[in-house]
Amino acid sequence: MNYAIQWVRSLIFNAQMYVAMLVIGLIYLIPAILSPKGAIAGCHAYCVWVRWTASWIIGLKVEIRGEAPTDEVMVAPKHQSFLDVLMIYGAIPRGKFIFKNILKYAPVIGQFGLRIGCIPINRGKRGQAIKKMVEDVKAGRALPGQLIIYPQGTRIAPGVKAPYKIGTGALYKELNQPVVPVATNVGVFWPKRGVLRKPGTAVFEFLPRIEPGLEVDAFMAQLEDTIETASDRLNKEAGFDG
Repeated sequence: MNYAIQWVRSLIFNAQMYVAMLVIGLIYLIPAILSPKGAIAGCHAYCVWVRWTASWIIGLKVEIRGEAPTDEVMVAPKHQSFLDVLMIYGAIPRGKFIFKNILKYAPVIGQFGLRIGCIPINRGKRGQAIKKMVEDVKAGRALPGQLIIYPQGTRIAPGVKAPYKIGTGALYKELNQPVVPVATNVGVFWPKRGVLRKPGTAVFEFLPRIEPGLEVDAFMAQLEDTIETASDRLNKEAGFDG
């Protein structure tokens, strides 16, 4: 019975979340056209809305730990669900993502994503994608702020091991910027697939930054160890024992 009730609550939450995306997108459409600041404000408003509605519709609260960066850095989070996209973006002042090229055609997400400075890449052409990421960022086509790139490239469920992609290391070397790893346990409550969202507290933890200057292999090893160790700890804290 409790499962059925939570499933229905999750369905309602999911539906209103996408309706709210459209409504907030329309409200901030003119400000977004006039200035990237308008698009950023709209995206932050949506993050606040999702966090608030998740807390009382499905009983999923969010806790942000660590020091969220406000300077020019790369942010490298663990990616487990759509919620980590929103909560990490909402915690920093001017984030922009490296995202799949197809997303630029998605309603609201694509238009606002491009307006806030997100960089679309074609992941099917790995070498070209890495080169384009580096060129776009170095050429200033990305707006100033915090560049968010998911090191594993896609959503990975808790307990599942997947390789870290070299694109993060290439950007680290070329941009010569600090990298802020981010761990999370949100996948325990918000699975990669399906309707059900579980109640609890999803934690997003900004970890100590990795300063520039390491060799790429050493950087990638440190990044993976830092994120995976912290995420495993947060998963256990949330009751996950897989």
